[in-house]
Amino acid sequence: MTTNIENRLAELGIKIPEAATPVANYVTTQLSGNMLFVSGQLPLIDGKPVSTGKLGTEVSLEEGKRAARACAINLLAQAQHALGNLAKIQKVVKITAFVAADPTFYDIPQVANGASDLLVEILGDAGKHTRSAVGIAVLPMNVPIEIEAIFEVK
Repeated sequence: MTTNIENRLAELGIKIPEAATPVANYVTTQLSGNMLFVSGQLPLIDGKPVSTGKLGTEVSLEEGKRAARACAINLLAQAQHALGNLAKIQKVVKITAFVAADPTFYDIPQVANGASDLLVEILGDAGKHTRSAVGIAVLPMNVPIEIEAIFEVK
């Protein structure tokens, strides 16, 4: 049976990729009670960054939003790997977006909207969440954004 989430993904032309494996001594997901914690996901497609550099210098706001969307898709890939099915997500509780930005770039929340908007597009009201968006100096692989999430699950 096709779920509403699968229908929305198909309508948006999104295929959930295989979940990335950890590159260090940590796990990508941790289930605690009915909460699924997902480690920070980078904006990778087929293992390659969708963009590199800092917002406000090498990366435009629109490129940053696209990178945030890629992070959100990778968060869902991790959730699907951990749960077996995205239909087990009751809601997105919180995301934290870390944005590599030039010190004069102030639109950090706008970059994070790329992920927030996509989660709502895919999950509907269950995708609405609390959020922190933080500007930082640098991220792994020189990517412009990394996002972690907490999901409430069935």
